[in-house]
Amino acid sequence: MIVSMTGFGDASGERDGTHYAVEIRSLNNRYFKACIKLPENVSGLEPELETILRKDLGRGSITYIVKMRTDSAEAAYHINMPALKSYLRQLQAVRELDKLVQIDLASLLQLPGVCQEPRDETDEIAAHGPVVRELTTVAIKKLIAMRQREGQSLFADLMKHAELISTHLTDIEKRAPFVIEDYHRRLTQRVNQLVSTAELHVNQAELLKEVAVFAERADIAEEIQRLRSHLDAFEQSCRAGEHAGRKLDFITQEMLREANTIASKANDAEIACHIVEIKGAIDRLKEQVQNVE
Repeated sequence: MIVSMTGFGDASGERDGTHYAVEIRSLNNRYFKACIKLPENVSGLEPELETILRKDLGRGSITYIVKMRTDSAEAAYHINMPALKSYLRQLQAVRELDKLVQIDLASLLQLPGVCQEPRDETDEIAAHGPVVRELTTVAIKKLIAMRQREGQSLFADLMKHAELISTHLTDIEKRAPFVIEDYHRRLTQRVNQLVSTAELHVNQAELLKEVAVFAERADIAEEIQRLRSHLDAFEQSCRAGEHAGRKLDFITQEMLREANTIASKANDAEIACHIVEIKGAIDRLKEQVQNVE
């Protein structure tokens, strides 16, 4: 069954004084495109996480967010005391600024090298990586489940439009044999009107030849059959494949091509009305399949 590209999944947990929250949002896109937002201390996980997302989610615009909050004292930055004392000695050496400038401790802490992260990135990834990976797996499963539910709704809507196309196509098949008869009658009437004043007789052989030429030019049986085949292929692809989006998009393009050919060849007002409805339904199919993975 087809799967939608729209979905949301999240997961959260707490371990060793750190609270974790993972959110994944997915929207339709022709290709896979990931936007990954991580805390600075675990930014090194980005390539690995992108590989996981690409493998499990196929295509779509993926927004992946990790939030972390640590309540333990270990989260505090270390103050590099030798560096801080060095800055103080240099400031005190500027005697001409004595009594004119007050030293602000908060400003001193922002100077390069004074405040340092408690652990380097390798230690942070080792500490937080397993939890982030675990929660990512849970969030992906939730997102996939939502995609599948959306896919079921999408399938029902697609089949509704496909059924509408099939109904109008049946009406066209019923109307098609009468198009030639109507043309023959109209042509005969028109020719008779033109030659009546001249008391001429219509050459039936020439008239039938003209009708035969029109019948050959207006034959839409092959196009109808191809459009029905496309409808069958469309439904089979919807039922069989989870990653059928690109194939469905191609099939709808072929449907539209056949519908345009029928409209141009039939040269009949009633058939033209049915084609308008068919093309409208095909446009809705084309719009909907853009969200199929």
